[in-house]
Parts: sequence; C-alpha cells; structure tokens
Amino acid sequence: MARFVNREDELATLEEWWQRPQGSIALVWGRRRVGKSALLSQFSTGKPTIFHVASGKPLAAELAAFSDGVAGVADTGFRELGSHPFTDWTDAVQTLAAVATTPLLVVLDEFPELLKVAPTLPNELRAVWDRVKDRTQLRLLLCGSAMRVMEELQQHARPLYGRLRPKLLLHPLRPHEAALLLPDLTPADRACVWGLVGGMPLYLEYWNTQESLGENIARLFLQPGSQLLLEGDLVLASDFDQPQDAGPQVLYAIAAGKTRWAEIKDVVGTKPDRALERLITLRLVERVTPVTDDPQGSRRAVYRICDNFLNFWLSVVAKHRTQIERGLGRTILPVLLQEFSTYMGHPWEAAFRLHLTRLALQGRLGAEVVAIGDWWSADSQTEIDAVVLAGRARLATHLGEAKWARTVDGGRIVAGLQRKAGALPKVADQPEYIVCARDTVTTYPEGTLAITAADIFGN
Repeated sequence: MARFVNREDELATLEEWWQRPQGSIALVWGRRRVGKSALLSQFSTGKPTIFHVASGKPLAAELAAFSDGVAGVADTGFRELGSHPFTDWTDAVQTLAAVATTPLLVVLDEFPELLKVAPTLPNELRAVWDRVKDRTQLRLLLCGSAMRVMEELQQHARPLYGRLRPKLLLHPLRPHEAALLLPDLTPADRACVWGLVGGMPLYLEYWNTQESLGENIARLFLQPGSQLLLEGDLVLASDFDQPQDAGPQVLYAIAAGKTRWAEIKDVVGTKPDRALERLITLRLVERVTPVTDDPQGSRRAVYRICDNFLNFWLSVVAKHRTQIERGLGRTILPVLLQEFSTYMGHPWEAAFRLHLTRLALQGRLGAEVVAIGDWWSADSQTEIDAVVLAGRARLATHLGEAKWARTVDGGRIVAGLQRKAGALPKVADQPEYIVCARDTVTTYPEGTLAITAADIFGN
C-alpha cells in the first residue's frame, strides 16, 4: 500500500460523515492505484471497523470470509459466526445494523466484485436500510475501482439512488501533493517524476529517489516485464473490457497528435463519441476549449490525455514496445531521454495551470476568478498557456506562459504576452503577467509574477 499523504479535504468529508447522529451509506470510488485503500485505512484508524475486501469468490465463501471479519470486531450476542456465518447479505446488514448501537464502520472494498456473485445486493441493501436507518449507528461504506459500475450505482433508476451520502470520487494527487511522496528530490526532479507517472500514489512509490531519471525509466519501463511497462497494458485491459470498445484506439490516436474529433474519427474509422465520453468519465481524457469560449458551443475543442503516466506510456514508450520486449531497453534509453524534454512541455503547462488554480483559491490572483485555462486563436497561430478570467464580464486579468527550461528571460516572455493579449476578446486595462520556468526567471518587469518548480513542487 502506498504511503499516505495529504487528502485533507477527503478526510474532512469522511469525518463529517462519521459524526452524523444516525447511520448512513457512503460511496468512495476512483481508478485503480489512486489511493482509496490508503485513504480508508487512514480514516478508520482508531474507529471500530470491519474491513472486507471482496475477491469475487462464490457467495457462500464471500459471506464466510465477511463473517470471520465481523467476529473479530462486533459483538453479535449469542450468535457464533464461526459456526453460523451470515446466510445472505440481508442477514449480514440487518445483524450489524442491530448491534451498532454506537458508531460502527463497515467497509465493503471492491464492491463491484461482490456484485458479480450477488447482483441483487443493491436491492437487498435498500430494503434493509429503509427499515433500519433511523435506529442504527452503522456506517456502511462502499468502495470500488470499476468506474462504470460505481457510477451506475448512483443513477436515478438504481436501488441506492438518494441513499448514498457522501459520494467521494478520489482523484490523482496534484503536483504539490505528489511532492510530499518525493521529499529527497529537488523540486525540478519532482516535476519530472510527476510528468512521467502522474499523481497515482503507488506509481510515485515505485520511484527510487536514489537513482537518476534514466535509471528509473530503465528499471520501470524498459525491461521486459517491468512494473510500469505492464501497468499500461493493465490500465487499458481493466478500463476497457469489451472487445468492441474503441477506447484504446482513441487513446493511441490522441497520443499520436490526432486531437480533434474529425481526426480521431479518421483514425478509428467510426464516430468516437461513446469512446470519448467513456474516457472523459474515467478521467483519462479531457475535452478542452479556449478558456474564453463557451465549452458547450465551441467548435475549437480538442481532446488531450490528462493522465501523465498513460500519456508517456502511449506517446513515448509504446512505440518502442516490441524492441523493449526483445531486450533492447538500455540502448533505447538515450532516445527516450532525448524525447523527454519535448514530452515534458505539456505536463509542465498543466502543472502550471494547476498551481494558478491553487493561487486563485488562496485569493492571490484577485477576486472573482471564474476560469483558468489555456487559449488559442481560431487559426492556432497565437497560443497562451494560461489565461485567468475574472468577474461577470470574464475579463482576462492575468496571462501566463510556462517553459520547460532551466532559465528563461522573463522580459522577453512578458513582451510576447503583451503582443498576444491583443488577440483576446476581453482584456483588463492592466493585465498582470506570469512567467514560469523550471529553475529561474530572469530580467522580468516589475509586477510580473515569476513561478518555478520550487513554487509548484516545493514542500
């Protein structure tokens, strides 16, 4: 299990749920490796907890394993669960609701695995819960990684609709959170790691901070059977389990630079709408429009892979896959390192925008910030890495540019941003400028905000 860091907002939400006067059902879900189990382990510390990880065993075996777990935590009176395990899930929840006269946490982890052997379980839970919810202190928490299944549980026509509070979707760690797992590295090196493996806690744990960038890439990606080489296959296999699912083809198309709908359609050979919708739901792809456009009506939308690990795996590693499997990883490494600086451009810009969002929430970019994003002109000849819009008029109050270079000339960057400002539809009378470099921003005009990796990935 990955080391636990941050997740302060998520813990606060769960603690508020725990303090409620009556029992209730909560939902926690998110992609594999995102840190759900670590979060629940941290939350449950010091609380009476029954933690059951479903494994897809036959129903009787699953109930027997759950009964064993209950026996070590909850007092079920005269019932001896070793010899008389729960007969079904109605029996289990009803019994636990009755004995939970004080708060008792029951976690059903990998809940979708339970549904494979007990597809009527949501109906059973609803029937029991509606009878006991006002007279129990049971806190039932359903957790899972199968995104499609977990989202279907919440839909209007489903049995548990309206009974799941809170519903907590766990996202990958943001740059300043990922930095906490890499304390031995410099901020610039932390940026490299986040750009390669993203914010999945387990992937960050794989990184050996005593090795160089190249040594880590070689160990994790460039050996037959290496951890992150196989992980890309696992992500695609677990998130797209239907043979007719076009999701992997769409991902490969976007990774190859086909980012517009029509371009993706040409590669895939069919309309990619359903696959794109699925990828966006999985938080693997994002639909992006210029920040000044109406996202719904804009005709300038592009699609980007927003998971750093998958983007690196698809756009850089996968094209060498056959030769890696043949043992040529060490000779391929210099080529990958040459591609790395070009690859890091987009993750660095994304980290820059995430940092600006953090500054906005701290009130450091002025009042009434309504949007932060990148912008490009209709002919794509003018691009701005970050534009901050404020107020009902959605004026551009800040313009920023991020360069994946150790040192940048801030004066030159600001001059370029001043020229580009004229192409924006609405700009404040005196917009502020932001320049971002890996280590140092030099010779920038007074009033310019200079940002480096030490700001974004610092402790």
